[in-house]
Amino acid sequence: MTRFPAAKYRDVVRVAKKLGFSFYRMAKGDHEVWGRSSDGRVAIIPHQSGDLKRKTLKSILESFQISPEEFSRLKKGK
Repeated sequence: MTRFPAAKYRDVVRVAKKLGFSFYRMAKGDHEVWGRSSDGRVAIIPHQSGDLKRKTLKSILESFQISPEEFSRLKKGK
């Protein structure tokens, strides 16, 4: 199992957009709801400065249905 990469909010948003997600609405506190209309998937992304916690990133990647390796590849733009 690969260790989850460190990621910032802007990295997660960049990958979300590449996967077809778009901003839907603000949730409680600093969290944002992002959705993909093609299959109805929803991801909650906290808007914070600094790196996201690894468990938080793991939850987001599960919502995106991608692996850490796929996230790293998309984050780098390949």
